[in-house]
Amino acid sequence: MNQGNEIIDQIAQECLLMRVRKLDRVLTGIYDAELRPFGLKASQTNLLVLVAKAGPIRRIEIGKRLRLDPSTLTRNLKIMLTNGWIQEIADGEDGRGLPVQITVQGRALLKQIGPSWRKAQTRTEKFLGDDGATLLRRLAANRMEVPSG
Repeated sequence: MNQGNEIIDQIAQECLLMRVRKLDRVLTGIYDAELRPFGLKASQTNLLVLVAKAGPIRRIEIGKRLRLDPSTLTRNLKIMLTNGWIQEIADGEDGRGLPVQITVQGRALLKQIGPSWRKAQTRTEKFLGDDGATLLRRLAANRMEVPSG
């Protein structure tokens, strides 16, 4: 019964992934709580901002930039299309994977959520502390290439 306890204890005490995922859930909860009145989730905000900055942009490029699997991306984009925050645009190609761009409603939504996003940002920075927020920004600014094994 004690076989494997050493690795279990080591993973429980040291696993970086477990800690990052827990931190992700805490931070997502902060942003989701502030954005909920707008019918928007933190993950959708991230997508909407990317489309606003980069659009028109194809789904495959969004997935690459945000490291999202196709089903998660499709599910979130469908919600955003249904709500009129983004739209597909014809580009003269074969029609598969039409680029998306932000709509007037999407831009208005981003403007509207500004104060709530700032509140979430302030709460997050307070939670992380100055050093934690700085470290997180530095880590995220680095290229997100997976190191070879």
